[in-house]
Amino acid sequence: MNTRSIRAWYLVHKWTSLVCTLFLLMLCVTGLPLIFHDEIDALTGEQVKMAGLPSSGEGPGLLPLDTMLAKALTARPGEVPVFMAFDNESPVLTVTTAPRPDSPASDMTIQLFNRATGTPAGKVDEQGVMPFLLQLHTDMFLGLPGMLFLGAMGLLFVAAIVSGVVLYAPFMRKLRFGTLRRTRSTRLKWLDYHNLLGIVALAWMTVVGLTGVINALATPIIQLWQMNELAEMTRAYQGRSALPPARYGSLDTAMASARKAIPGNNPQFIAFPGGAFSSKHHYAVFFQGTTPLTERALTPALIDAETGQLTDVRPMPWYTLALTYSQPLHFGDYGGLPLKMLWAALTLFTIVVLGSGLYLWLGRHRAPLETRVLEVETGGLAVPAE
Repeated sequence: MNTRSIRAWYLVHKWTSLVCTLFLLMLCVTGLPLIFHDEIDALTGEQVKMAGLPSSGEGPGLLPLDTMLAKALTARPGEVPVFMAFDNESPVLTVTTAPRPDSPASDMTIQLFNRATGTPAGKVDEQGVMPFLLQLHTDMFLGLPGMLFLGAMGLLFVAAIVSGVVLYAPFMRKLRFGTLRRTRSTRLKWLDYHNLLGIVALAWMTVVGLTGVINALATPIIQLWQMNELAEMTRAYQGRSALPPARYGSLDTAMASARKAIPGNNPQFIAFPGGAFSSKHHYAVFFQGTTPLTERALTPALIDAETGQLTDVRPMPWYTLALTYSQPLHFGDYGGLPLKMLWAALTLFTIVVLGSGLYLWLGRHRAPLETRVLEVETGGLAVPAE
C-alpha cells in the first residue's frame, strides 16, 4: 500500500471514529447490563418463575384464552387488547392493553397471568432501571429519529472497523502479533493496546455493529412487511372498515384454526386487530419453531377475528428474519450465561479500544498528518517519542 492510500484510509478511520466514538461508548456502557437482563430481573424478583408447571401451550389444566383475556380487560376497563404473549416453559402469559389498538408503547399496560390458576402474576415495570437503559440504548428517548441516528453511528463504526483493519496490515508489517511496547512513549503504548484489542475483538465488533444497524431499522422493516406481505395476505379485506373490539370472536377458536394450519410449532404471541403486526380485521398468531435455530423464525397465521376462520399463512420474508435473528445476537442471547460473559468481556475490550482511540486523537496536534501516516507505514518505529 502506498503513502497516498494510507493517508486516505487514515483520514477515513480518524473521522468515522471521531464522529461515532462518544455514542458508541454510551451504547457499550448501557449494553453491558442489558446483556444480563434476564439474570438481573431474576435477582431483583421481576422475573416470574414457575418451574415444573405445564407450558402455555394448549393442554389440560390451562384456562381458556378467552377467560384470560376477560380477566385482563376487567383489570383495565375501557382499554382494548393489543398483544397476548406466551412463555413456552411455564403457564405465564402476558396481555398488553391500551386505550386504542394503535396507541404508542408508552400508553400500553402489560399484565402477567398464571394460566394454570387464572391469578395475576403482576405487571411489567416499564419505569425501572432496565427499561430506562433499554430505551436509552435503543433510541435515546427520541423515538424513530433516535433509532435511525444510532443506526447511522453503527454504520460509521463499521466503516471505522474496516479502515482500521486496512491500516493494521502496514502498521504490523515489521512487528510481531501482540507486540506491546510499554517502555516507549505513552502514545505508542496505547496505540499498541488500541490495535491489539481492536483486532482481537474484530469479528465481534463487526457482528454487533451490523446487528445494531439492523435493529435500528426495526420500524421501517416492519412497515415494509405491512406494505408488502401483510397487504397481500389481507387483500380481500381492502376497503372494509376496521372491526370494532365488540365484534371480536373467540381467541380459542382462532388459536385452534391457527394450530391446524401450522402443526407442531409453538405460539409465541397473538397480535390483535389494528396493531402494527396485524390488519384491522385479524388475529395474527405468530408461531416459532421448536429448535434453537427455528424458534427465532416466526410464521404468522392470520385468522379472521370475527369468524375465527383462517385467512392466510405465510413465512416472514428474509428482511424480517434478519431482524428477528439479529436482535438476540446483538446481546449474546443465544448460548446462555457463558456466551453472555464472552459478550461482556468483548464489550469491555471495545470500551478500551474506543477510549484509547479518543486518547490518541486528543494528542494529534503534536504531529502533522504526514507524521501519523509515517507512523502507520513503520509501525511507529520511525516516529520520535512524544
